[in-house]
Amino acid sequence: MTTFALDDLRAPLSIDAVRGQFPALARLHAGTPVAYFDGPGGTQVPRVVVDAMASYLYHHNANTHWNYPSSAETDALLMEARAAVADLLNGEPHEIVFGANMTTLTFHVSRAIGRGVGGRPTGPGDEIVVTELDHQGNVAPWKEMARERGATIRTVRLDTETGRLDWADLERQLSPRTRLLAIGAASNALGSITDVKRACAMAHDVGALAYVDAVHYTPHTLVDVRDIGCDFLACSAYKFYGPHVGIVWGKAELLAALDVPKLDPAPDEIPERLETGTLSHEGMVGAAAAVDFLATLGGAAAGASRRERLARAYDVLHAQGQALFRQLWDGLGAIDRVTVFGPPPGTPRTPTVSFVVDGVRSEQVAGALADRAVFVSHGDYYASVCVDRLGHAEHGLVRAGAACYTTAEEVERLLDGVRAVARH
Repeated sequence: MTTFALDDLRAPLSIDAVRGQFPALARLHAGTPVAYFDGPGGTQVPRVVVDAMASYLYHHNANTHWNYPSSAETDALLMEARAAVADLLNGEPHEIVFGANMTTLTFHVSRAIGRGVGGRPTGPGDEIVVTELDHQGNVAPWKEMARERGATIRTVRLDTETGRLDWADLERQLSPRTRLLAIGAASNALGSITDVKRACAMAHDVGALAYVDAVHYTPHTLVDVRDIGCDFLACSAYKFYGPHVGIVWGKAELLAALDVPKLDPAPDEIPERLETGTLSHEGMVGAAAAVDFLATLGGAAAGASRRERLARAYDVLHAQGQALFRQLWDGLGAIDRVTVFGPPPGTPRTPTVSFVVDGVRSEQVAGALADRAVFVSHGDYYASVCVDRLGHAEHGLVRAGAACYTTAEEVERLLDGVRAVARH
């Protein structure tokens, strides 16, 4: 097992050093090492994250706020988890809410906004704006809340030619009646990165709140909630090398003002007032370890803060991801019968590509690639409206995403597999 102390790092880790942290990469399928391109649905997990979770469960496992050592240790570890995620998002620890997953947390926040923010409930005459580009986790909760409260849903169109949001339509949908804009920072289906800073400013101009889904964005671009100007932002640790826990950042004054459903004896302080029941403490500890793992990838400058180390790591990840994406995009585009979707290289996007092979269902393409030990996603990835607008609701798309452990050789293996499928 290879581990890295921060003081030992001066340059970005080599791809071999990074890959050495992931036991999953030793898996063989049909005698061949597995190439994981399913990261947009959940990345593999480095050993240091699992070790941190195991250490918590073996040595510190307790419930919170009680007067004995393992409970106090748990309190300290959970506070450190909030601090680590706050550094990742450029928020404050008391603004970090943990939960089962992004979707569950978004349902919870949507109900609270429906019940009221600072005594002002959502009701008839109010409008909620969602988009066709988004994952259903940032659409369905708002539709359900609007239905319950008698509010109206307005939907911003996807420009299917560019794979991006129709900004003119967003401007049309926003009005003084808009209560909230729910918008994604990056499409998990197309990889499109949306200028959410611009969108949040537009929402605020009409007096609306802005809720940003950054689940697909956070693994690839360093989030800065202060610069974005959003009111809430959601992400998931299992998309950036952590365990299955969800995260919502919210402005402190809004978290305090939400009319959240909660148990009477539960804390009323933020952020715990939004966290129902006992959480996955080991998941929170694992999320912190995932942030610290990310911070090692760019190499550490002496005395650099965690946020500074993360910024350097994300610069490295961006350059690596964009090179792999160009290889994927150009290679797929050169194969007869293959259609790729989303913005091209050189534009704001993540290293994720969706495609179809004419006459072959996405499930069959994924199965053929799996036979070659290349694992990809298929279907609509819960971005169902987006995939429907592209004309592939019945069988969906095939999706491949590059992660920190992806190599150019693995991309070539994927392309060879797609060429073989397209020849038949």
